[in-house]
Amino acid sequence: MLVTFLLATALLQDSTLVYSGRANRTRVDVPRIDSVAVIDGSLDDPVWRRAARLAGFSQYQPVDGRPAEEPTEVLVWYSPEAIYFGIRAREIHGNVVRATHANRDNIDSEDQIQILLDTDNARQIAFLFGVNPYGVQQDGTRSAQFAGGAGGPSATGGGFRNINPLEGSVDLNPDYFFESKGRLVEGGYEVEVRIPFKSLRYQATRVQSWGIHILRRVQHSGFQDTWAPAVRANANFLAQSGSLNGLHDLKRGLVLEATPTMTARADRSPTIGNGRDYQKKADLSGDVRWGIRQNLTLNGTINPDFSQVEADVGQVLLNERFALFYPEKRPFFLDGLELFDSPNQLIYTRQIVAPLGGVKLAGKLGGTNIASMIAGDDRQYSWAGNHSPLFGVSRIRYDYGSSNTLGAVLTTREDGANFSRVAAGDFRFYHSKLYFAQFQAAESWTDSVRNRRNGSLYQADWDRTGRAWGFHYTLRSLDPGFKAAAGFVNRTGIVEARAFNRLSFYGAQGALVQTYGSFFGLGRIWNNVRGSHGLAETSEQILPSATLRGGWNLSGALTHAYFAFDPGLYSGLTIQRSLGPLTDTAAFLVPAPEKDQWGGSFRATTPTYRHFSGTASITESQVPIFREAAPGNSSRIDAALDVRPTTAIRSSLSFSRLTIARKSDGSRFSSETIPRIKVEYQVSPPIFLRLVGQYAARSRSPLEDRNGNPILVNGVLDSGSTTNEFSTDWLFSYRPVPGTLVYLGYGSTLEEPREFRFQDLRRTRDGFFGKISYLFRL
Repeated sequence: MLVTFLLATALLQDSTLVYSGRANRTRVDVPRIDSVAVIDGSLDDPVWRRAARLAGFSQYQPVDGRPAEEPTEVLVWYSPEAIYFGIRAREIHGNVVRATHANRDNIDSEDQIQILLDTDNARQIAFLFGVNPYGVQQDGTRSAQFAGGAGGPSATGGGFRNINPLEGSVDLNPDYFFESKGRLVEGGYEVEVRIPFKSLRYQATRVQSWGIHILRRVQHSGFQDTWAPAVRANANFLAQSGSLNGLHDLKRGLVLEATPTMTARADRSPTIGNGRDYQKKADLSGDVRWGIRQNLTLNGTINPDFSQVEADVGQVLLNERFALFYPEKRPFFLDGLELFDSPNQLIYTRQIVAPLGGVKLAGKLGGTNIASMIAGDDRQYSWAGNHSPLFGVSRIRYDYGSSNTLGAVLTTREDGANFSRVAAGDFRFYHSKLYFAQFQAAESWTDSVRNRRNGSLYQADWDRTGRAWGFHYTLRSLDPGFKAAAGFVNRTGIVEARAFNRLSFYGAQGALVQTYGSFFGLGRIWNNVRGSHGLAETSEQILPSATLRGGWNLSGALTHAYFAFDPGLYSGLTIQRSLGPLTDTAAFLVPAPEKDQWGGSFRATTPTYRHFSGTASITESQVPIFREAAPGNSSRIDAALDVRPTTAIRSSLSFSRLTIARKSDGSRFSSETIPRIKVEYQVSPPIFLRLVGQYAARSRSPLEDRNGNPILVNGVLDSGSTTNEFSTDWLFSYRPVPGTLVYLGYGSTLEEPREFRFQDLRRTRDGFFGKISYLFRL
């Protein structure tokens, strides 16, 4: 009876707010003014008095539909070459604005304004331009497709991820040229923004309308406001955009960019040369970008520099069965990356490890988004060892109706006589405002060093994004022969069913508890291999959460699981038995499934205070030890603290520790401890200094079965492993505009036999690097 009452209440709230959102779509006629404004953060140029005025913001987080507490006004007009925004953000609670002179794209912990421009007016993808009160920039894209793209893993559907408009399918890696300047004023802040049409892709028509969302994040309260009334009871946040009407005769001009780059590095390692001298290398490379038309861009690169200036964040991995995902960071792949999105991760550009060159075409023709890329990889990554692998990937998506899509994916990895090819089709449609359904089917054909196979992938999703009640249901099947060498599909040979339901409730205005609710999850995985179709895994989850006044967030989890060990993973194992003074070997027997594995966790996140913010979590659970096919007990602690002592200095500290003990005798199977610190100093807007230090201590004991007998792997007694790595990275960066930069850096990795002693440290790698590039833009 209680569940029925709660669902009935949720349906009533959803239907009421859907009507409210539908009735308030906002449209603005934007004035065209043949003038310019000096971008200095002061809205005193006469031209601003002629701009259209966008006001009347409403709250979206934590509770939607309420009038915004902080007044916000955005002025907008356009000239033939650019569109201008003037922002007046008032703060009625005194001197509480959060702002620093941060590095680009690093303003998540600050007060900010985001401008989302849907230049195709298709309600699928929007350019994102963000600024903090000083005008520090943030840019990227936001997509309505909650999906796995070329640079990011598959996301949960709209019933969950689009609760927060700054979450979901947001990619902040692309950099666009635009101008911004802001200043703190009495009672708030003001910012001027100029976005040249050269930086945008848009419709090839004389007169057009663009979708627009403007979001304001107020850090001291944790509130997020929007100009166009947006409600949670809608499966597509971009579909609730307002519109800028009457844009005409936009002059983009010739869009032609060339970026020559010179890199140099000196590396030293015991595995390079004599191990004592630095091995020096210098390279010249170049990128070219041509805007063929308003919404179609051709990119080319020769001998590209794809070095990263910051190492990937360490992840715990000793008890993982499948490959871990790392996001794309390399510039050539980032331009138009969102156009490669599809429901599964069939395109993952980090599979192209060290490209020799590449060509990419991305944009829109009519109602069809197209994205195609060809790139050649270094021959050291050849399957056969004597060819340079060639990657070809294409994604086509046709937009029809109200935010619906029909798409296809084609990928290939050609490596001499070896290949891996994938063809896929998908479609997605919205219905009844709260719902979307999504389907994808794919087939792969692989011939890799005389290993020929093929397989299919099928997936269906149904999602409801209600204000108080939401769900996301998924059914997915992957044949054991399915392989996406140009994608990221790290598990095959399964049939998977997952069901998530969400209930959300809202407190009164000013109440201690602003929102509270829970997710309820149910998952089943069956084997999908010849001769084995039994149940492999089950999971049940309850995930409560609450948002408190002032921005505190509390969440937890209670989980229950079942796991069956796959005999195929243990075919190379035997055990060593002691028979008095003698020993012999015997077959490793795969045990029965582990049932009734319980777990729990708790997480707390602080508000964003002026000088710090933080989060911490603890997890205790019963887990399978995969390498030993045995039950274990896991304990994990994660914590992160961001400190901002001044407007120019920022530091981030994080800590992760995971220990797993054997259930049979309590002995430790593994431990991983990873502290990390990053300190940044913004000397001036273009000059930036950074230090990153990370220690990764990982240890695993020798394998043994449930009776304590040692395990042999392919006839060799396993001896366990221990690594204690301390790495540091220094960087000086000068970047006046995207594309023009100077990087100078040094990186070093040391090892020691015992963790955190900082004694007997042995250098295993170090190196200097430098990079200079200059953007020529016509």
